[in-house]
Amino acid sequence: MNNKVREPKQIRSVEKKNKIIEAGYELFSEVGYYGTNTAEIAKRAGVSTGIVYGYFKDKKDILICTLNIYINNIFAPVEKFLSDLSSPIDFTALAPKVIDLTIKVHAKNSKMHEALHSLASSDKDVSAEFIAFEDNLTLKIAEKLQSLGVNSHNLQEKIHFCLNIVQSFAHESVYDKHSYIDYLAMRKMVEQTIINLFL
Repeated sequence: MNNKVREPKQIRSVEKKNKIIEAGYELFSEVGYYGTNTAEIAKRAGVSTGIVYGYFKDKKDILICTLNIYINNIFAPVEKFLSDLSSPIDFTALAPKVIDLTIKVHAKNSKMHEALHSLASSDKDVSAEFIAFEDNLTLKIAEKLQSLGVNSHNLQEKIHFCLNIVQSFAHESVYDKHSYIDYLAMRKMVEQTIINLFL
């Protein structure tokens, strides 16, 4: 087998590679990473297994490409949200909007989210991609808020903490749904925490 992975230059080859990535994304979402093999990805993409190995070293290589798609799917609506912010920032009005957006993004990408996050604790490459995403997001938000006149002490730490609690709440409300949790009360706690941090 040829271990040298080629980067396609012709449009047809690029399309073929993208089909393989899309097939991987679909299958990882449907049955998880460990429930998928390269032959199934090739079949879903409409190519031979040999062609898959012409573009990718292995299934893990495809996974990293699908992870990048997932991160872009998550980041695009957040980036749009940030670009629409204007001064002055009212954190009382902003906090519920941030929570709504986070829940919406998690719900829309729920299957792939579960597949990828289940790997984050055991796979250093997947973990590194998520950490890089969190770092990038924290810094982008800090830069935007500073440009709008928010100069709170320990701004990056506050943003990172807010991202963690909002994401945790989104996980709870979208995936976990514990019967003993009053999610409306929990949401108000998260909102108030964000507001208090930036008062």
